[in-house]
Amino acid sequence: MGQPIGGGSLNYEPPIHDFSESLAWSHTQEDAPWWETVYRSAFPGVAAIVSTRKDGWAQRAGIDRVITLNSGKVIKVDEKCRRKDYPDFALERWSDEAKQIPGWVQKPLDCDFIAYAFVQSGLCYLLPALLLQRAWRQFGRDWIKNYQEVRAQNKNYVTVSIAVPRDVVLDAIRECIIIPFSPEPVA
Repeated sequence: MGQPIGGGSLNYEPPIHDFSESLAWSHTQEDAPWWETVYRSAFPGVAAIVSTRKDGWAQRAGIDRVITLNSGKVIKVDEKCRRKDYPDFALERWSDEAKQIPGWVQKPLDCDFIAYAFVQSGLCYLLPALLLQRAWRQFGRDWIKNYQEVRAQNKNYVTVSIAVPRDVVLDAIRECIIIPFSPEPVA
């Protein structure tokens, strides 16, 4: 299930993070036409796709996009983009390490999915947010021990992510959809 630190392909230098440069690149991606292609392919009957990127309740709740289906169902999505085609998902453990502000993988979110896009390869993974966070609670300590920590130095704070191989995360989510229980005898 992936290679731990020292295993070769997952070792890469943590980026020097220029927040304003990253934010500018992120803004170039938020209205990219491929997002609509992704959502129309993933969700049959899309009636509307609305960006919620302006600061407000939606942003603070982890919602970048609201998709409304013809049925009236609303799907809320947090979007993550990576320029390069890394073999992992960078799961944000700490948004601000010094202040111990939880990152998106462990803080309460109101989104249904994390749309995790690798722009270079044109792949987007729709990760169910609640199951991903359950997988983090169940396996996060092992992931912290076994996989690369990525420290992003911002102007006044450090963001810390764990680079967990894609297959490891997907296997963990798959494991989290099965809930064992002990049946009680029916009286």
